[in-house]
Amino acid sequence: MAQPDDQNPSHPIRVGSMLYTLVDPDHGREVAYNRWYERDHFYGGCMSGPWCLAGSRWVATRELKDLRFPTQANSVSDPADRGSYLAIYWVEDGHHDDHFAWGAEQVVRLYKAGRGFQERRHAHTVLYRRKDDHYRDVDPVPVELALDHHYAGIASVVVEPTDGVSTDALATWIRDEGLPPVFADGPVASCSSWSAVPRDDMTSNAPMDLGSPPIGPDATLQVFFLEDDPRSCWERFVGYAGRLDASGLGRVTSAAPFFRTVVGTDRYADELW
Repeated sequence: MAQPDDQNPSHPIRVGSMLYTLVDPDHGREVAYNRWYERDHFYGGCMSGPWCLAGSRWVATRELKDLRFPTQANSVSDPADRGSYLAIYWVEDGHHDDHFAWGAEQVVRLYKAGRGFQERRHAHTVLYRRKDDHYRDVDPVPVELALDHHYAGIASVVVEPTDGVSTDALATWIRDEGLPPVFADGPVASCSSWSAVPRDDMTSNAPMDLGSPPIGPDATLQVFFLEDDPRSCWERFVGYAGRLDASGLGRVTSAAPFFRTVVGTDRYADELW
């Protein structure tokens, strides 16, 4: 497992923040929602904002939702099958406030202009700040390029330390013992780790309920990028959670696989429920 120098001066563009927005369309409005989001909101509400580097959309079919765990008290999706479409956006390091202040104002402008979509429910829409990255390969696809690399899927995993265990001790276990078997000889290419930003004036004033609250200050959201169908390697994540639990250092409080959406189509819209 490789972990290149993230401060390499040959890579001056750095991702610092992420918008993670997991949403369900209302039943019967799946296609309408998909087209509104893909053909309007993805660009008008996010990508056209300052300092937004990249974005991508992902989807959980019923089959993928059935793989999520834990099924009770899930820290992202409660109930565990809430949330079908996931959009992820990268914002350049040092410009968190610049972009998300624009975003908070932009969403209000769009709704006032009749460009909102009321027939949806947010499962987990939260801002995150980047912590660190881990890679399978010595010369990997950097996280900065991951949303444009057309990975087949992702795994979204939240890890939290056990009471009395430091975040540093958990991070060391993840680096040295947790992740190597996840990466070994398989399709899991990278893992990007994030800490949640608490609700503030910008997010609290959104014109809709944003779903479950940010994960706790000691929790870490890991986004794994997968070169193959998530179903083909999901046992790696089940095993990862089991080994973490057995270590006594922490636990997985949310794990969910997603396919990449097929842009310009309504593929998967009839497989959500």
